[in-house]
Amino acid sequence: MPRVRKRKAALTKEQRPEENGVHKVECDSIIPGTQKVYLKTWGCAHNSSDSEYMAGQLAAYGYNIIDDKLAADVWVLNSCTVKNPAEDHFRNEIKAGREAGKKVVVAGCVPQGAPRSEFLQGLSVIGVQQIDRVVEVVEEALKGNSVRLLGKKKVEGKKAGGASLLLPKVRRNPLIEIISINTGCLNQCSYCKTKHARGELGSYPIEEIVTRAQQSFSEGVCEIWLTSEDTGAYGRDIGVTLPELLWQLVEVIPEGCRLRLGMTNPPYILDHLEEIAKIMQDHRVYAFLHVPVQSGSDGVLGEMKREYTVAEFCRVVDTLRDRVPGITIATDIICGFPTETEEDFQETLNLCAKYKFPSLFINQFYPRPGTPAAKMQRIPTKEVKNRSRRLTDIFQSYRPYDHKLGERQEVLVTEEAHDRSHWVAHNKFYEQVLVPKEENLLGKIVEVEIIETGKHYMKGRLSQTHTPSSPSLSTPLPQGEVSGLPPTALTKTQTKEDFAKQERYIILSFVLLISALLAKLAWVCLTMLNQI
Repeated sequence: MPRVRKRKAALTKEQRPEENGVHKVECDSIIPGTQKVYLKTWGCAHNSSDSEYMAGQLAAYGYNIIDDKLAADVWVLNSCTVKNPAEDHFRNEIKAGREAGKKVVVAGCVPQGAPRSEFLQGLSVIGVQQIDRVVEVVEEALKGNSVRLLGKKKVEGKKAGGASLLLPKVRRNPLIEIISINTGCLNQCSYCKTKHARGELGSYPIEEIVTRAQQSFSEGVCEIWLTSEDTGAYGRDIGVTLPELLWQLVEVIPEGCRLRLGMTNPPYILDHLEEIAKIMQDHRVYAFLHVPVQSGSDGVLGEMKREYTVAEFCRVVDTLRDRVPGITIATDIICGFPTETEEDFQETLNLCAKYKFPSLFINQFYPRPGTPAAKMQRIPTKEVKNRSRRLTDIFQSYRPYDHKLGERQEVLVTEEAHDRSHWVAHNKFYEQVLVPKEENLLGKIVEVEIIETGKHYMKGRLSQTHTPSSPSLSTPLPQGEVSGLPPTALTKTQTKEDFAKQERYIILSFVLLISALLAKLAWVCLTMLNQI
């Protein structure tokens, strides 16, 4: 359990700057670890994992993590800087917290990338590599102090992946463990603001990642997501490769559990295509890969500084589809990049029409402050929206799952559907299959017959001849319970009781001390009177 290092007025010069400092404010005393915390997250799976770690440390220390923000004493807001709308929502939430009189702590890529932003002034900040100090920052914020911790973790002088992967966490879904295998990237994309926050590549050692996976499986997790800004670049800074990591992980995945590989950019997966294909043929690994192409034009890719060609992207897709039949390839497109001509965009339309990606993330270009692309002359908004609509029309023109009607599939059930009437399951290709919301199916492997298909999903009827089986090594942790604590660790209730006892002990000690001093003073006075 992390210890809170209280800040004193006599800080060293290194601690005083905004990047790693504290601003003292007069405040009433509090009992640490007894307040309610509201934690909100924007953005990617990496951010979600960071929030789970922050929630885990706060809960382990005794704080109560709640969903009712108006009942909370402090708000921890974990931000995303990829798009303007996400940052706008973050900014509005800060404003709402201040107006509600809440203590606000900010985290994530927005404050890390632009800590001197006016709307962040006076707020406590947790840097993306400082999430292991969230307890300290929240405690100081509750006292009325402004704390900013934005430093980088280093091992032997080199940037590390970040805070330890073995910290306590509270999983949003007790069946799914999100493991960040590295932070930052090797690219310099001209439109990307995330690089300003996450920085250069920093990878975790294979041993630490495998240990976290084993610990997760021992707590009832049945699905692991590997995430980062670019999983394909993993290990290049520490002399290992992504396939080396994956082969070691496959060895510890229990029968029936699954592994999902996160987003990878084309330049770094090209070196490992054959090995990645072999790994995805394993029944414990989802045959799924997210490879953002962003544009079908080499000219635009050059202006974006994406460091690959359309032909190289096609080689990734063609090789994986050939070696792993049925594999799901997801991709991203940015519509309306400043230098994109109509001819460039037509090439993008042709690429998407050729491959008919079952999952296609269509984004309109947003100029992010401080990036080279933000200085380029923008395409009129009306034209950007028109291009986005045209690409959406192509995406909506095909249905990727109709040919699977009537198939029998084995799926892993992991969460509740948005309609609250079905469970969400995934097959080998990480395609979404909705199954009836019957009891005791969550976390189980079931066999279904596909009876309905939609644009983004399939529906399955449970097989009458197949008995659901549980792949988990143990019963999953209850929702909200802290992961990664040793058996002897204190519960939240015990922690709060200990703080209350400690407070009573301190008060009693002061009373006894004052009583003793008064008695001593009375004795001295009597002695002096007797001598007169």
